[in-house]
Amino acid sequence: MESTEKDILRGGQFLVKETNCEDIFTPEDFSEEQLMMKEAVTEFVDREIWPNKPRFEAKDYALTESCMRKAGEMGFLSISVPTEYGGMGMGFIDTMLVCDYISGATGSFSTAFGAHTGIGTMPITLYGTEEQKQKYVPKLATGEWFGSYCLTEPSAGSDANSGKTKAVLSEDGKSYKITGQKMWISNAGFCNLMIVFARIEDDKNITGFIVGYDKNNPNGITMGEEEHKLGIRASSTRQVFFNDTVVPVENMLSTRGNGFKIAMNALNVGRIKLAAACLDAQRRVITESVKYANERIQFNTPIASFGAIRQKIAEMATNCWVGEAASYRAAKNIEDRIILRQNNGKDSHQEAELKGVEEYAIECSILKVAVSEYIQKCTDEGIQIFGGMGFSEDTPMESAWRDARISRIYEGTNEINRMLSIGMLIKKAMKGHVDLLGPATEVANELTGIPNFDVQDFSELFSEEKSIIANLKKLFLMVAGAALQKYGEKIEQQQQLMLAASDILIQIYIAESAILRAEKMAKKQGEDQVKEQIAMAKLNLFHAIDVIETAGKHSIISFSTGDEQRMMLMGLKRYIKYVNMPNIIELRNIIASKVIKENKYCF
Repeated sequence: MESTEKDILRGGQFLVKETNCEDIFTPEDFSEEQLMMKEAVTEFVDREIWPNKPRFEAKDYALTESCMRKAGEMGFLSISVPTEYGGMGMGFIDTMLVCDYISGATGSFSTAFGAHTGIGTMPITLYGTEEQKQKYVPKLATGEWFGSYCLTEPSAGSDANSGKTKAVLSEDGKSYKITGQKMWISNAGFCNLMIVFARIEDDKNITGFIVGYDKNNPNGITMGEEEHKLGIRASSTRQVFFNDTVVPVENMLSTRGNGFKIAMNALNVGRIKLAAACLDAQRRVITESVKYANERIQFNTPIASFGAIRQKIAEMATNCWVGEAASYRAAKNIEDRIILRQNNGKDSHQEAELKGVEEYAIECSILKVAVSEYIQKCTDEGIQIFGGMGFSEDTPMESAWRDARISRIYEGTNEINRMLSIGMLIKKAMKGHVDLLGPATEVANELTGIPNFDVQDFSELFSEEKSIIANLKKLFLMVAGAALQKYGEKIEQQQQLMLAASDILIQIYIAESAILRAEKMAKKQGEDQVKEQIAMAKLNLFHAIDVIETAGKHSIISFSTGDEQRMMLMGLKRYIKYVNMPNIIELRNIIASKVIKENKYCF
C-alpha cells in the first residue's frame, strides 16, 4: 500500500502522536532480496575482514584499500547510487542494511566505507550538476576511485562554518585557487577525489568544491603523515594542505555559499548510517562474549551460569536489539518520505532524498547518540566478561573497545547532537510542523486538574507500557514547555537543560520503538514465541524511566522554585509511575538464557 502524506509521521511528531505497531518497519520485515543482500555482505566480511583483524590493528592501510576495492567489485559501494550513474539505485533501508552488516568486524574498514559511500560520494549525487554526476559518480560507485571529505580544520571542528580555507577566483574567471589546511581526513592516503569546503572572499558561509587528487600531479596538495589514533588504526587519517590548488569553476558543488548546508545535510545522513554501523559490531561482540562465557570454567562451572555475567549479557543484547528497532523504524520513515516526494512529481530524486532525510534530522541525531553509546557500553562489558584476557590484544575485545570510542565523536559529537535534536524540535514547533504548544498546554491543565483515579485495565500485552510511554511524552512536554516559557529563544544558552531534555527525548523514541517492534512480533507469531523480545522491550523501558527521572528532576529543580517546582515534581512522579512493577531480574534471565543457549546474539 502506498503511503500518503497523512499516514507518515513527520520528523519529531512521534512525541505528540501515537504510532501503531503495524505502521513501523522492523528487521523482521526484511524482504527476500534484503535477506540475500545481508547474507552476501556478511559472507564478504567473514571472508575478507574478520580473519584479518590483526593486520588492521597493525595499521595495514593497504589492506583497507584492497578490501575497499573488493567491496567495489561486489557492488557494495554503489547501493544508494542511482542506476543512471552506475549504481544499484536501491532504497534507503537497503543502504542502512549494507552499512550495518559491513561495519561489524573492524572500525578501520567501516570508517573507510562510510567516508567513501557517505560523505565522499553522496554530496555529488545529491548536489552535483548532471555533468559532475556523470563525470565522477560512476568511478566512485565501482571503487575505481575513492572519495574523501575535507571539512574539519584545526580551528573549525564542531563549528564547521568557521573554516579559514580560502578559495580565490582567478583573473580570467575560469578557476579558483584553494589554500588552507584540513585535518582528520578519512581515506586521505588513498583517495582520488575530495569534497573540499572553502570560503570565497568574506562570505558568511563556506562553499563546496570537487577536487581531484593525483599523486603524480599533486596540484599544490600535500599530505601529513598518517595520524596515530586510539582506534580505527588502519583507517587512513591525514592532514591535507592546499597551496594554490587550482580548481575549475565548473567544479563548484551546488552554489556559492551553500557549502554549510551541504555539510549539515551530509551529516544528517551520516548520523543515521553511523547508528547502523554500530549495530553489527554489537552483535559480534555479544557473540564472542557469550562463546567465551560458555567456555570459561571457574569454580567448576561455566561463568555464563553466574548471575553477574547473565546480567551483562541480557543488557548487551537488549541495547543492541532496541537500537536495531529504532534505526530501522527511522530508515523506513525516511524511505517512505523520499518515495512520497518523488511520487508527487515535485522533486527530483536528489531533492526527494535530501528533503526526506532532512525531515527526520531529529531522529538521525537521536540514533547517532543512542547507538554510539550502546556500542561503547557493549565493548566495555565485553572486556569485562573476558576478564584479564579482554585487556589483551590476543582477543578481539580491546580493539573493539578502542574502535567504538570514535563513534561518540565523529558526525558531530554526542553533546552537539543532543543539543541539535532539541534545537531542531523547537524550530519545527515554531514553523508549525510539530504542534508542541497545544499538547504542552493540555499537560499543564492536566497537572492543575483533579487526577484520574480510575483503575485501568492493563491485561493486554504492553497496555501498561504504552500508557507509560504516553505519560513520558507528557513529562517531556511539561519540562521542556516550562523551560521554554522561562527562557524563550535564549534556551539555546542553557546547554545543561538542553542536554537533559534530549536525554528524555532519546529514551522516549528508543523505548517506544522497542515496544512497537516486540508488539508487532507478538501479533504475528504469538506471545510465547517472542517472550525474549517482550522481555527486552520491558527491560529497556524500565531503564529509560530511570534516565528520564534523573534528567527530569535535575531540570525541574534547576530552573523552577516554590509552587511551580512542587507541582512539576509531583507531575514527574505521576508520569513515571508503574501500576505493576516488572521483575527485572526475571526479565534479564529470560533474555540471557536464550542468548547463552544459542551461544550467540540470536535475535
